[in-house]
Amino acid sequence: MANEVSFPVGQGVTREHALKIDAWWEDRRSIIQPSEFLLGEDGKVVASSYCAGPLGRMDAADVIKLVQLFEGRKAEANKS
Repeated sequence: MANEVSFPVGQGVTREHALKIDAWWEDRRSIIQPSEFLLGEDGKVVASSYCAGPLGRMDAADVIKLVQLFEGRKAEANKS
């Protein structure tokens, strides 16, 4: 799937990676639980979601609304 999108996709996450982003690491299956980030143009995190199980992932439609909100605020600020 990573080859089909125009943005970076993280894979092969290790326990050390999980610790660096303060994510929930599941020892039983050696996997990271959902840890999602929306980055601004400057590379800083503007929204994040951490989960300790399969529920709570960011919904694509909600992320689009959030991006539109940030873009609208930026457009309003640039009018001033």
